[in-house]
Amino acid sequence: MAGGGGVEEGSDLEFTPTWVVAVVCSVIVAASFAAERFLHYGGKFLKKKNQKPLYEALLKVKEELMLLGFISLLLTVTQNGIVKICVPVSWTNHMLPCSLEDKEKEESKTTISHFQTFFSFSNISGTARRLLGESESENHQPATGEKLGHCAAKGKVPLLSLEALHHLHIFIFVLAIVHVTFCVLTVIFGGLRIRQWKSWEDSIGNENYETQPALGPTVTHVHQHAFIQNRFTGFGKDSTVLGWVKSFFKQFYGSVTKLDYETLRLGFITTHCRGNPKFNFHKYMIRALEDDFKKVVGISWYLWIFVVIFLLLNINGWHTYFWIAFIPFILLLAVGTKLEHVIIQLAHEVAEKHSAIEGELVVQPRDGHFWFDRPKIVLFLIHFILFQNAFEIAFFFWIWVTYGFDSCIMGQVGYIVPRLVIGVIIQVLCSYSTLPLYAIVTQMGTHFKKAIFDEQVQARLVGWAQKAKKKGLRGDNSQSGQGSSHAGAGIQLGPMPRKASIPENNVVPKNDWSV
Repeated sequence: MAGGGGVEEGSDLEFTPTWVVAVVCSVIVAASFAAERFLHYGGKFLKKKNQKPLYEALLKVKEELMLLGFISLLLTVTQNGIVKICVPVSWTNHMLPCSLEDKEKEESKTTISHFQTFFSFSNISGTARRLLGESESENHQPATGEKLGHCAAKGKVPLLSLEALHHLHIFIFVLAIVHVTFCVLTVIFGGLRIRQWKSWEDSIGNENYETQPALGPTVTHVHQHAFIQNRFTGFGKDSTVLGWVKSFFKQFYGSVTKLDYETLRLGFITTHCRGNPKFNFHKYMIRALEDDFKKVVGISWYLWIFVVIFLLLNINGWHTYFWIAFIPFILLLAVGTKLEHVIIQLAHEVAEKHSAIEGELVVQPRDGHFWFDRPKIVLFLIHFILFQNAFEIAFFFWIWVTYGFDSCIMGQVGYIVPRLVIGVIIQVLCSYSTLPLYAIVTQMGTHFKKAIFDEQVQARLVGWAQKAKKKGLRGDNSQSGQGSSHAGAGIQLGPMPRKASIPENNVVPKNDWSV
């Protein structure tokens, strides 16, 4: 049927065969239910495997899909109202992704193709009859607003055309899907590399088991220790610059060695669980990473603001899509350099204070090594990097499929290839180096991540703390001459008011985290 700006193929729903409507609805409903059942059984599988952090990440994905569904519904319901918002033609001649010359070329190509179709020999007789019919009707009735279009009758243009709304709708959906996919791939490949460290954990556990207690305390010469020799860069201002340069290049090769893992593991255990030298640090690290994954997989409000700003600045001649590709790349290099530099700072703290120490070399984790004393900033930056890289890739494929590779909005090949190369480098480097670095180095903060303990472990920790408190009170009462039965009766065992009541340098029960 004829529309305001051209010819629409096909008929309205009232003139569409019922079998076509039934078939299309069946396919859409079946695909939707299949996706919902897939997510449902995936959640049941994760719960069965006691993977609570990953299950919560799956719930986050469902929330994103619900948000996409609401956006889709909102665009569909309001599209008729949006296309009826009319603005002067001059308003649409500024801040265009393509120049007006490109627009004229596209219109001329469209006109030529229309004329070629219009005067084809196969339908010239039908076209002639339709033209005669239209001319007769135009002689009997004036051109109405419905024939010219709502805005064309006023000498204006729509704020956003129906086709542009449809393309925007598709772009939002593609962006969300690509972001979730990239996050999952990053965590999968990064997790595979982290799980390679399990052999280090097992070997450390075997060494601790086989090592006999020494007859006397050993003395460690700090500057002769292999970790200090690899990470310590000397004293003075030159050493500071050298430390940052070394950190920058270290992220590209051997970002974490076995010696680094052993030293950081020992520092964590000595600080947070001194009484359990067989603490499974690798298992803790994996659970902490899974807990952080649920925060990365979502699209937060500030990321949507970034999308809106990019769409605003995507102006012809600015090549915004090219320059913006360097933002996640630079941030990723900065994050990797900072995480490597935290390890160097840990080595410097020990080397600058001691020449020899009794026992093993132990680093001291604390938040002061991170930006603004907040390790969580690193997770925020990784979240932004993954989203921005997904945005670049999604935007490229959306333009390619929707408008074609030769479209003016796609840009020149010289700007396209570097964007794709940078996107691949970011994905590989983040999976291979940055994410494993984040998983281990962010454990070098002042506090450990209590959120990774499941409900059973938390309940046992609370019970253990209450027993310790009960034992201490009984000891005090026995000194004052009170019976143990009276002391036990005077203790009120209730739920812990807050998790922070467990001391920082606590002893984790061996039954839950031992190798």
